[in-house]
Amino acid sequence: MTETSEQDERRRRRAAWRASDRKLWQSPAEHRIGERLTALAADAGRVYDLDEPIDSYGNGVVEALEARTAALLGFPAAAFFPTGTMAQQVALRCWAGRTGNNTVALHPMAHPEVHERGAFGVLSGLRTVHPVREPRLPTADEVRDFDEPFGALMVELPLREPGFLLPSWSELVAVVEAARERDAVVHFDGARLWECAPHFGRPLAEIASLADSVYVSFYKSLGAMSGAALVGPTELIAEARAWRHRYGGQLFQQYPAALSALLGLQRELPRLPSYVSHAKTVAEALTDAFRKRGVPWFRIVPEVPHTHQFHVWLPYQADELEEAAAAQAEQTGVTLFRAWWAAEGSPPGISVTELTVTAPGLEWTADDVRSAAREFLSRLS
Repeated sequence: MTETSEQDERRRRRAAWRASDRKLWQSPAEHRIGERLTALAADAGRVYDLDEPIDSYGNGVVEALEARTAALLGFPAAAFFPTGTMAQQVALRCWAGRTGNNTVALHPMAHPEVHERGAFGVLSGLRTVHPVREPRLPTADEVRDFDEPFGALMVELPLREPGFLLPSWSELVAVVEAARERDAVVHFDGARLWECAPHFGRPLAEIASLADSVYVSFYKSLGAMSGAALVGPTELIAEARAWRHRYGGQLFQQYPAALSALLGLQRELPRLPSYVSHAKTVAEALTDAFRKRGVPWFRIVPEVPHTHQFHVWLPYQADELEEAAAAQAEQTGVTLFRAWWAAEGSPPGISVTELTVTAPGLEWTADDVRSAAREFLSRLS
């Protein structure tokens, strides 16, 4: 397939998703510029006084967002960043200067190792090591007994690549304590921390308090246009602001992103527990549909979702699954699945997709899910 035909196919799929009457979630790719601007203009006055002066290099509405985020996570200070990649670069660089050790222990499937082109080492002089290689978070013993010293332990909550996985609360506490025994600081990659509270059964501030610093995203769970925050001790955040400037992250005006983030905190954050709960219903209904249709092999990972996102594995080629999903959306107005891919290291002929449940998905009953799954499977050879 040529690059042009691939682009055409992506446009076709996005158009089908956008036109669907029923879907489990709304992809950012489905939005139009005018729609986002109109919605932001209509709703922003609910979270901030629009007669206030426009922000300039991080004051005004950006400061309001920082204060709100710090309060929610129980830290004294927060700094807004244009991207999570930059926020975590800065956080770990600052901690390396304080600990005197530039080695960061993290999972080999964590975001910086998979999606950031080696930025830790190339830009920040950080070295990474891996206490565990299995598709799960490390145990306390693996952290405690790791054979190399490290200055910081970075824990991604949830660990996205293997299926948005979370440890139990006691396991997480033990891992943090093991790092402390080694005189290491703990940093949470909390891009999706917002939806972890139901799994742990604890408020966000209590979860975040286990770490020395936390990064959160505003668009991955909350639907903002962009942006991230780093929360931590006042002195660390002050230094982080200096490095943010050096890295080119002190933007002149950021009010669209900041306002959309405040809206996400007001609107989406309270809804996340319902999304997490309903994801369990969706996963159970899919399992039932696959079994009754006699699918020779499949996996829901985790079997009971830890957040409102999880993985579905099926024994078909990715292009066949994507075509079936696109055709279902076009012909029935129902979008169940979207992009599929062959996971690295998996046997040939097995593909995986990420499934997300947000507000549109709450309208689906278990019978709706089973019906859509049966219709989807009927399109596969």
